[in-house]
Amino acid sequence: MKLSAIAAALQVRLEKVRLEKARLEKVRPENGDPDPEISGLNGIEQAGPGELTFVSNPKYASAARSTRASAVIVSEDFPAIPAATLRTKDPYLTFARALELFHPPQRYAAGVHATAVIDDSAKIGQGAHIGPYVVIGEHVEIGANAVLLAHVVIYRGVKIGDNFFAHAHATVRENCRIGSRVILQNGVVIGADGFGFAKTAAGHWHKIPQPAPVIIGDDVEVQANSCIDRASVGQTQIGRGVKIDNLVQVGHGAHVGEDALLCAQVGLAGTTEIGKRVILTGQVGVVGHCKVGDNAIVTPQSGVAHDIAAGALVSGAPAVDHRLWLKYSAILPHLPEIAKIVRKLRRSGIFSRGAV
Repeated sequence: MKLSAIAAALQVRLEKVRLEKARLEKVRPENGDPDPEISGLNGIEQAGPGELTFVSNPKYASAARSTRASAVIVSEDFPAIPAATLRTKDPYLTFARALELFHPPQRYAAGVHATAVIDDSAKIGQGAHIGPYVVIGEHVEIGANAVLLAHVVIYRGVKIGDNFFAHAHATVRENCRIGSRVILQNGVVIGADGFGFAKTAAGHWHKIPQPAPVIIGDDVEVQANSCIDRASVGQTQIGRGVKIDNLVQVGHGAHVGEDALLCAQVGLAGTTEIGKRVILTGQVGVVGHCKVGDNAIVTPQSGVAHDIAAGALVSGAPAVDHRLWLKYSAILPHLPEIAKIVRKLRRSGIFSRGAV
């Protein structure tokens, strides 16, 4: 595909190589074509002739000047470079859209595989692809253009919107509600029983029923082997546009606001409330009943044991303001030395044990 065609498809500005200027700057031959043929995309350091790359940070200007890529996606104010450029407000997003041009989603022909088991009471919209060994239970409703790949299981009473896509071995449990354009990656479990047990007088654990469904909004993606549990009362809710990474646990009765991002191995205890556009990075844990306000960010491996204000950036376990945590971290390597000094001062009698 010609670079000019890519620019038109992405609705961005193409800044072609000026051949006279290129010769003066001794541009690599592969970077000299003002409208090169692009065969694929790659990273700034790996890209070669015929490939398109991107850079969004001015500190990588030197890498952009030396790249062997035929063209580079850059911001509107990025310094001029010898290669042809596509100028845009958001290079990263534009690169993602360019990838879609070369790697469009795989299409699945409508039809039902002979090994699929579909209850007679189920209602499935037009254009559905039902793969091998799929099981669809009683009174299930699925909208148009669904794709259910091998071994997907949809329990009774589930309601799902249009353009649903479930990869192999995804499971949706009884009576859950899922919006349109939702993607479930391999091994996802929606609506398994919440972890609820009451202790008996004899010290045994008595299982608490978990009948309340999971409700998932439109445009949600849940990635591989993540679990969203159902609740005993109320509902577990995942808002529109939420993206959930691999190996995430969302506990019973939790609410996750619109466009929140839950990264790998995040764990939400029951009844937590996560605000809109919150980012919980890798291995963050949130204690039950805690609230994380809109637009807050929690950094990796942090433990949230109390409410977090909207817009906050927090770190550590228990999580505190990120700047305070940086001070903690700077002091931590010196603790043995500080403890030694304190012990020496105590022995000298300068201050008593209770004074510190």
